[in-house]
Amino acid sequence: MNDLNGLVAVDVLLVEDNPQDAELIMRALRKENLANQLVWVEDGAEALDFFYCRGRFKSRQPNASPKVVLLDLKLPKVSGLEVLRTLKQEAKTRAVPVVIVTSSREDPDIKAAYALGANSYVVKPVEFESFAGAMSRLGLFWLLVNEVSK
Repeated sequence: MNDLNGLVAVDVLLVEDNPQDAELIMRALRKENLANQLVWVEDGAEALDFFYCRGRFKSRQPNASPKVVLLDLKLPKVSGLEVLRTLKQEAKTRAVPVVIVTSSREDPDIKAAYALGANSYVVKPVEFESFAGAMSRLGLFWLLVNEVSK
């Protein structure tokens, strides 16, 4: 899923440092046939590399933005809030929907995410079935129901 050779369209950019959570999200999206064009990165620096076509993403088409970014807040290297701030400040990435998917229920985190332009804030349920169900519904909405700017 992370091999971008020849991949132009990316539906989902998953930014998640916890491999177990990433696997659960990908499994839930696969169950709904929504993970065919998913790229998973493990830290905020890689997320920015994706958008700016740097590092392992240097051959990515810069005009092929994802339909949605699923972004954790607590990330190594560059925090999720800093990734969000950067994406929403740039004209070419401002319209890309960013959904915060995090374990934080802290009011300051929620307020900061929305103030920086998050499109949605989802707290990861602890129980597996609830988590999988929430990710399936999230994927169905952002990939099939929501209209994105072309």
